[in-house]
Amino acid sequence: MASVEEVRAGIAQSNQQANESMAALQQASSALEQAQSSLTMVTQGSSQPEAEQANGLLAQAVKAISDAVQSVRAA
Repeated sequence: MASVEEVRAGIAQSNQQANESMAALQQASSALEQAQSSLTMVTQGSSQPEAEQANGLLAQAVKAISDAVQSVRAA
């Protein structure tokens, strides 16, 4: 059985890894938002359904990352 100090150290390590993961997720979200903004600018006025679909998928990815960050914070 682990000692109290070992448990505390394990929890501290887990928290550090979770914080690092959230930072990486937030960076990925920012990059995807920039990609979505660029796509929106270059496809503005386009009648191609693929452009709209790609934009929607990027928005969905940003939302999924936001949900993941919230889950990590809750944990």
